[in-house]
Amino acid sequence: MTLQPGHRYRCGACGNLTRFDEEAKRHTRRFIHFTLAGEPEILEEEIVAEEIVRLSCRWCGSADSIEQVPMLEVE
Repeated sequence: MTLQPGHRYRCGACGNLTRFDEEAKRHTRRFIHFTLAGEPEILEEEIVAEEIVRLSCRWCGSADSIEQVPMLEVE
């Protein structure tokens, strides 16, 4: 499941809208700068591909009741 723009997750089992555990695989490309002391600093990072392996509700633990709902617009 990939989160669509303008949407948020909702747990259909307990109604949770705010707390989720996400397990994902990411393929990234990074530009790393090393200081003279050898400390790395990531200056740029691009996510080339992403796959969400598992998404579960932090409140009730349900993984098969997660859905996407449109975000409310605030005026």
